Amino acid sequence: MIKKWLKNIGPGPLVAAAFIGPGTVTVCTLAGVNFGFTLLWAMFLSVLATVVLQEMSARLGIVSQKGLSEVIRTQIRNPFVKFIAITLILSAILVGNAAYEAGNISGSVLGLETIWTNPKLSFGVLDLNAFSILIGGIAFALLYVGNYKILEKVLISLVVLMSLAFLITAILTKPNLSQLISGLFLPKVTSGNILTIIALVGTTVVPYNIFLHASLVKEKWSSHSDIVIARRDTVVAVVLGGVVSMCIIVSAAAIKVSEVSSAADLAKGLEPLFGAYARYLLAIGLFAAGITSAVTAPLAAAYVTTNCLGWSSNMKSKSFKAIWMSVLILGVVFSSFGFKSVEIIKFAQVANGLLLPVIAGFLLWVMNKHSVLGRFKNNLVQNILGFVVLAIAIFLGIKSILKVFV
Repeated sequence: MIKKWLKNIGPGPLVAAAFIGPGTVTVCTLAGVNFGFTLLWAMFLSVLATVVLQEMSARLGIVSQKGLSEVIRTQIRNPFVKFIAITLILSAILVGNAAYEAGNISGSVLGLETIWTNPKLSFGVLDLNAFSILIGGIAFALLYVGNYKILEKVLISLVVLMSLAFLITAILTKPNLSQLISGLFLPKVTSGNILTIIALVGTTVVPYNIFLHASLVKEKWSSHSDIVIARRDTVVAVVLGGVVSMCIIVSAAAIKVSEVSSAADLAKGLEPLFGAYARYLLAIGLFAAGITSAVTAPLAAAYVTTNCLGWSSNMKSKSFKAIWMSVLILGVVFSSFGFKSVEIIKFAQVANGLLLPVIAGFLLWVMNKHSVLGRFKNNLVQNILGFVVLAIAIFLGIKSILKVFV
């Protein structure tokens, strides 16, 4: 029974692990500290949206045996439209992943800064954090060698440990159930919480995951009958990840601070369970989550870019290496600009939330192509759910832009 269950585990846990990263811990903590339980609905909505979009991505990968960007490139016939589409995708993924990478590295830095002082290194006019370079170097080595799976399993295990800690802590805080249920099912959108809502969406519905999932499932499954297994794998993993995110919000709501600016503040969410050792556990968890994501974000950008441009997706090819190196270097530089790590992470999640409508729009278009999916294209219910997710993403994106520029 257990052997069969393990055999059927697919990319779902990797998708969930991608959003249980330093961005999730930081943004969910900010949501809990600043707004209590009132934004639980945003996380609940984000989990539903993730399930809808990732199920489509998995189905596309199994049926077409291609990645999303490759399908888009081959399906658009008009050269001008194809150029615009590829430019939009590349801009979204490269810019989004560079910001996300800065957030990942900053998350790991937050973890290390809980225990050690972060020295500065000067390169001409550029001052870089030593920890950012260290984490970037580890990610570089893992990507360059191309054999990071064993270490990734260890790191994900550490993230799971931290997730269990938040789950137990949420129970120990004895939350008010009526307030919790109200926050879960009664949406409240104000000018004060809109950016946090978008950040919660951005940290859960990760745009590059939509591309990555389609590419990963075709390595695991090839038969149409495997769609049922892939769907179960996706739903279970994403829902469990969402529960952990909600537990972080609940734990953070009990923190008695007015502003979160460091990992020490984040660690207060774990003090009911671990006391003085909370900061050490959070340090390990943030470092592990950051390193894991610091490897997958540049990798996803490289896969998407090479598929879009019709280049080789071999990890050893020069073009593939050049892309992930560029994203990784940008991440190291952006995370060293002297901004607070918490602010960088929050910006990365907001950027993700703004890019989501672009990626979701392309996915929905492809999922209705009979030439690609045949009888497995979206049915009416799947389209309704998909377009509701797209409409909400567009609404939140417009609200965010208006808040920034008006």
